Amino acid sequence: MGWEDDAMEGDTMTDVTRMHLWHQTNDASRTPHRVSAGELVAIESGTWPVEPGQSVWVVVRSEETDGRVEQSLVNAAWQRNADGNSYWRATLGPFADATRVTYEVHGRSPAGEASVPAVTFVVGPKLHLALLWHQHQPLYRDTGHPTALGSYTQPWVRLHALRSYYAMAALVADHPDIHLTINLTPVLLRQLADYVEHGATDRALDLTLTPAESLSPAERDEVLSTFFDAQWHNQVFPHPRYRELFAMRSEEREGSAQDIRDLQMWFNLAWFGREFRDGDVRLVTGEVVSVHRFVAQQRDFSVDDVRAMVAEQYKVMRAIVPIHRLLQERGQIEVATTPLAHPILPLLVDTDLATIDRPGASLPPRFAWPEDAEAHVRLAIESYIRAFGRPPRGMWPAEGAVSQTVVPLFAGHGVQWIASDRGVLARSGRWGYRADEPDVLCQPYQALGGESAVSVFFRDGWLSDRIGFDYQHVADPVDAARDFVAHVRARFIEPMAKDDADRVLTVILDGENAWGAYRDDGRPFLHALYTALEQASDIRTVTFAEYLDGNAGRRIRPHPPSEQAVVHDLFTGSWIDESGSAPGADLGTWVGEAEENRAWALLGAVRADLERARTAPAERVAAAFDALHAAEGSDWFWWFGDDQESGNDGAFDELFRTHLRNVYHALGRPAPAALAQHVVPRAVVWSFASPVDRIQQGDRLMVHTNCPCELTWRLDEGPVQSAVLVPAGGVMAGPQRHHLTLGPFPPEAAVLRFRLRCLHEGCEHDGRCFRGDARTVWLGESGRDSVPSDTADGGAAHSGTTPASAT
Repeated sequence: MGWEDDAMEGDTMTDVTRMHLWHQTNDASRTPHRVSAGELVAIESGTWPVEPGQSVWVVVRSEETDGRVEQSLVNAAWQRNADGNSYWRATLGPFADATRVTYEVHGRSPAGEASVPAVTFVVGPKLHLALLWHQHQPLYRDTGHPTALGSYTQPWVRLHALRSYYAMAALVADHPDIHLTINLTPVLLRQLADYVEHGATDRALDLTLTPAESLSPAERDEVLSTFFDAQWHNQVFPHPRYRELFAMRSEEREGSAQDIRDLQMWFNLAWFGREFRDGDVRLVTGEVVSVHRFVAQQRDFSVDDVRAMVAEQYKVMRAIVPIHRLLQERGQIEVATTPLAHPILPLLVDTDLATIDRPGASLPPRFAWPEDAEAHVRLAIESYIRAFGRPPRGMWPAEGAVSQTVVPLFAGHGVQWIASDRGVLARSGRWGYRADEPDVLCQPYQALGGESAVSVFFRDGWLSDRIGFDYQHVADPVDAARDFVAHVRARFIEPMAKDDADRVLTVILDGENAWGAYRDDGRPFLHALYTALEQASDIRTVTFAEYLDGNAGRRIRPHPPSEQAVVHDLFTGSWIDESGSAPGADLGTWVGEAEENRAWALLGAVRADLERARTAPAERVAAAFDALHAAEGSDWFWWFGDDQESGNDGAFDELFRTHLRNVYHALGRPAPAALAQHVVPRAVVWSFASPVDRIQQGDRLMVHTNCPCELTWRLDEGPVQSAVLVPAGGVMAGPQRHHLTLGPFPPEAAVLRFRLRCLHEGCEHDGRCFRGDARTVWLGESGRDSVPSDTADGGAAHSGTTPASAT
């Protein structure tokens, strides 16, 4: 039955009634409301009364960016009658991006014609996406070391440079429609410059360049213990020779000098990005890099091979700043930065204002040096200008940590935008913001600081974490990329379908450490992600400055401060909600636990001494502040306490106190005895690469692996216990590890037995990580004959036995 039949049912119409026509109402809308390139557009309209002889049509005028104008007439089809009305639909399009479409809906009935006012829309994205990759490493240099050679204690700047820093920018260049932001911290740029301009080396590089035959027994042990610091399933096991060396070490077999030299090579080769291992890569500097010949060779390397491989590393490091500068000048990326040494800025201003809400947490002796916070911002800008020839537009505050008190520090130095986390927005203002609502989250706000202001973007942590922690487990990277786009649409685009305002979704995450857990260093995933975003006409990637300023060439209008709502009372928090604390963003990861507070007390005492020493020669004071600023970085405090674990906390503890001792070294004064005392308790590390069979009374035992494992253990004749190792590291401590700390143990305990079983989904079940060999660690000076011979697999528990605690 059609509309004519409906119209004739009931009373026969004797009078002709004028047609009423409507559009853009709840019952007769345009779908979609915001139109993207390639979409068909449904124009629904309603008419009254229901009567025969009616017709509806749409007159369409489209203006494309090249000046072409097209006009057309599209007849609408009758859809249904309901509640005394008739409903019609016309389908327009599809249209090209940036096309300006104006249409009018017209109708005719026996009584005459009707129309509705013209409607105009511009074809474009429904949502902008601002993606930021954060690249950072703390200062691993001992600034008191007499030369650049050997001055770095850790290799992570160099190794991440090979895998991530160059490649993350080069990958974007392969996708010209992708615009994003890369954050390079000043302390990272300083260390890269040390390597390429001042000939700096790190301990691992020195051990690499020492001929295997010339290594001392202690150096040889150090190579065997540390040169498997990589993600086993993705960086070690795929390479037959490296896997063979790993088995040799984990089985505690003696290796030859050739084995050691091959290990020197493979530890470095495994950290080169896939593209460098696969073939020749021409860098933006004009140099060509490749280690493919060494990967193909696999074994029996010479000293000259080692030196040639290291020379390739310096080519990569020399090209990192140039490729970022080039892409920024092209307008495809924005390079942002962070306050100088990556400090938690609100804590430098005043630790008494810290947000900590974990049970048992307390504030340290007050540290309040706002002038230091200002110096980190000012010196970061100076560092950026030296590298890129102009000041930065925006800053990613370390760990997204902000507060109302730090807003003037950014605004006063001309920083136009900063970013933080959704959790901070949720706790800002008197009553908080509804940050779970897409239209509340997806916009920049103005944070006022005195007479100046700065724009603030707030990231969606869930989507950021999908890339950082979840998508590496998806077998097909294309499926992972599609999932990301699907979540953007389902969580943000669809709920805002009727919103006329422009919106920008912020995704910010670590740009270096996640890729070790991905197949092929994450390259297939990143290419799939960028391709999916390029193909998504409803999503347009932008840099933060591009969104604020506009970009006519990409049809992005400006979004100036005058259009931005004010975020009141910016909350003191970060992108981290400390484990074990009350829900909500806080600063508890860096302050509040006993170890963290001891570190703040040491830092405060040293800072006070430096203030009293300002009468020393200016160059000495400047060098002392350089060391102090390094110690004010967030990274040391991240690893202190029980809420985070690097698997190597002792090394970070030592480096933190080294920076503090170097304040006194720069001043020509002796360091206080307190700086010789450890901040963190002693824990002996057991790993496949560095197994131990005895620890001292009072020590804890940290079992750590480079892949997820389940640990089963038994103390003496006590109960068998098991737990899954928890993720550790991966933020600035090299590869992501997994660990469990056992102890402290009862004084009478004599032996600990345990087994490990690999849980990695890609495990081939024939490696040492899976086989579950029994391990024994003796406690204190107990005699081996005084303990039972049961393994960790079973045995009845004896009453009264105290099990080892695990953290």
